[in-house]
Amino acid sequence: MELQQTDAEWLDDRLALTLAELARCSCLSEAELRELADYGALVPNNPQETEWTFSGDMVVTVQAAGRLRDDLELDAQTLALTLTLINRIRELEGQLRSLRAQLPHRHP
Repeated sequence: MELQQTDAEWLDDRLALTLAELARCSCLSEAELRELADYGALVPNNPQETEWTFSGDMVVTVQAAGRLRDDLELDAQTLALTLTLINRIRELEGQLRSLRAQLPHRHP
């Protein structure tokens, strides 16, 4: 499966992308993506295998990584930390939305 700028794909955790496909989506090299995985910022579906695959929702993360690297000139370690913090913020925002949805609605 090849992703291009003009392709529309449903990106979720059921879609499996190779390292090469992620590299094309992000403008990062495969070596840079491997380094981010080594730092724990990217988690392959199959870390024990030689040919890694990643869930489709990682496209958003690697595209953000490419922009951050280019715009802020971040090294791999700083980029990995930044991505980890961004992902944690997204998780917490999701939890907050879920908790707010459980609150009784107030009518003015």
